[in-house]
Amino acid sequence: MIRIEQARWAVEREPLATPFGFKGGYLSELWQTAVRLQGESGRSAVGLGIQSVLWSDPRVFFATDETAGNEIMLGMTKYACRQAEGSSYEEPPELLERLVRPVLDYGRERAGRADLRETFALNALVPLDHAAWLLYAQEKGTGDFDAMVPERFRHALDYRHRVLACTPVVTYNHGEKDVLAMLDEGYFVLKLKLGSDPDKDGDPDKMLEWDKRQLELVHRLASERTTPHTESGKVVYYLDANGRYDTVDRVLRLLDHADRIGALERTILLEEPFPEENKTSVESIPVRVAADESVHGERDAYERMDLGYGAITLKPIAKTMSVTLKVARAARERGVPCFCADLTVNPWMVDWNKNVAARLAPIPGLKVGLIESNGPQNYANWDVMSGRHPYAGAPWTRADNGVFRLEDDFYAESGGSFGRSAHYDGLPFSRD
Repeated sequence: MIRIEQARWAVEREPLATPFGFKGGYLSELWQTAVRLQGESGRSAVGLGIQSVLWSDPRVFFATDETAGNEIMLGMTKYACRQAEGSSYEEPPELLERLVRPVLDYGRERAGRADLRETFALNALVPLDHAAWLLYAQEKGTGDFDAMVPERFRHALDYRHRVLACTPVVTYNHGEKDVLAMLDEGYFVLKLKLGSDPDKDGDPDKMLEWDKRQLELVHRLASERTTPHTESGKVVYYLDANGRYDTVDRVLRLLDHADRIGALERTILLEEPFPEENKTSVESIPVRVAADESVHGERDAYERMDLGYGAITLKPIAKTMSVTLKVARAARERGVPCFCADLTVNPWMVDWNKNVAARLAPIPGLKVGLIESNGPQNYANWDVMSGRHPYAGAPWTRADNGVFRLEDDFYAESGGSFGRSAHYDGLPFSRD
């Protein structure tokens, strides 16, 4: 049993190089949160998180300004620290289960939204959950990811990829030059952010036409490129609607257009087409549909799989490792593939994510594993942030011709996840 004697928090604000557009809005910065847990034994661990109010619940983002939305989520992390202090846990999922509901209730009160999405609370809990896992590993006397994961979850993480496709993101403000740069760097899985609101009037037909044009642009530039890492030998597409579509019919209109231009056969994933409260079957959609924000745990995973979702996006860096392991196990039981997507996290958290991605079966259409990592595109200070990684400069931390190459040292060091960072250890942690 691990008893938490102290729980402290800290935050840094990292500017983005240019506005990052998705879910009909734009981010200008991302708040980097940290939680330091100290156990009764005297051991301590620092866990990290990245706040994304727009991703977690766009209604909060649009109801206030960017800073105020981040303050709400940070307040929830602070509240979680106060609740965790003095508590005990056998394994981190037990601690998370006790915290989710009170943190969500606190957030709902603070945001003035009785229907604040659970994803918002999970995003706020990531740094505490991360610290709980690292402290748990210390108490177990291990610096090995596989040994840290409880036995009941290990069968869901039994792959050992040597190559992971590194997926960049094509956002609203990316044009021909940007897409060509991605292709020239060797990227062969392109993630397209759909759902723009071009005239800021919420018109779904205008959104659809914008999405069609964006897909046309990407397909025109990528259609002749080749790669040894996909089953087709061609560059493939991963469409992320972020819950912006309202009906199956509108999705089918997009995909009919994709078919007409030759892009449908290249589309390996369509992620989260509908808002999470829309529980429409996706059986009639002619591509593999992935669930993301709508899955907060095993129950949601089973529900989405029953609705025809053929993949689940895992985000230990956005919805906690504790939730990720449970969802991965549920998906494995049903034979539904999973992969890891990004939340524009910092370099060290990319490797926390990578530990999971490296151990998941490939998505159909790919010969290798899959992980999204768009931080290098978006942070103004990515190179500085990379220096804060405990294993800064390790070969597995850098994409090479569109892939992360994971040799024995990556697995031996668990991607550097159990190292210590002087920068993050030295943050000005506070209780209040």
